[in-house]
Amino acid sequence: MVSLIQLEYIVAIDNYRHFAQAADHCFVTQPTLSMQVKKMEDDLGVKIFDRSKQPVMPTEIGLRILEQARIVLSESGKLHELVKQFTGDVSGDLIIGIIPTLSPYLLPLFAGNFKRKYPLVNLRIEELLTSQIAEKLKTDQLDAGIFVTPFNDHSIVEQAVFYEELLGYAHPDHPLLARESVDLSDVSNYDVWLLGDGHCFRNQVINLCSATNRINHELPFGFESGSLETLIRLINREGGFTIIPELAVAEGLNVPEAQIFRFSHTKPIREISICYSRLYTKRHLIQLLAEEIAASVPVAMHDRNRGELVNWK
Repeated sequence: MVSLIQLEYIVAIDNYRHFAQAADHCFVTQPTLSMQVKKMEDDLGVKIFDRSKQPVMPTEIGLRILEQARIVLSESGKLHELVKQFTGDVSGDLIIGIIPTLSPYLLPLFAGNFKRKYPLVNLRIEELLTSQIAEKLKTDQLDAGIFVTPFNDHSIVEQAVFYEELLGYAHPDHPLLARESVDLSDVSNYDVWLLGDGHCFRNQVINLCSATNRINHELPFGFESGSLETLIRLINREGGFTIIPELAVAEGLNVPEAQIFRFSHTKPIREISICYSRLYTKRHLIQLLAEEIAASVPVAMHDRNRGELVNWK
């Protein structure tokens, strides 16, 4: 008979594609893990993994077994969560991922308060790109992710938490600052400094500014940064403009108000959500986290109708 322990072992192997790393994750020796997986394969009469390949890969039937194993483990985990919620037990591990354009400005607002409110929760946070968070959600290496949505992946649940305005930041001599009002169409006439590939905020800026064909044509040199702070310093020294999120201005970026411009008619916003796998097991903890994040930002940011959503995907 297949056991839950065996299911945990094969899912760990699938996540890490390496027997030794899977064993470390499960806190067992590699021979113990290998023996249990071999026993499961013998009981089922099929090979779950092709050990001749490096990294180790699931077989065709192994993929289907792993899919069902994740469902079984998820349902089993929900039993424990039901009991915890009934007894008022708020404890356990909660591992979340957050994108770089949010973490410096949002984390200080909620992480410490959440930990003080729920001291028995072992909160661990990783700063990752959206694609990395999504992959780790699907392989159970993260419990939740905080990133920009819509993401449009059927295997991931998106729960919108707040909406922040997208603002412009320009060199003091930039023509955009001399305008009485700035429309979205106005910014497409100028080059824009961008974050590097992989950042969802980069794609939002390109969509917002219609900038696909005008990136770095008139700027002094081509550069794509992983940091909003770097872009700000470049603009102050070399000219040009970029787009920055509202929370960054309110909670960390040291930028003069005179160099910020807002769009006059259509206010562009981005949707920030807490996301998790459809096979999630820690619903109560994730909901408490979502509530703490929502409470940490200005009430005005809760309003979906405060502007027009800028998609990035």
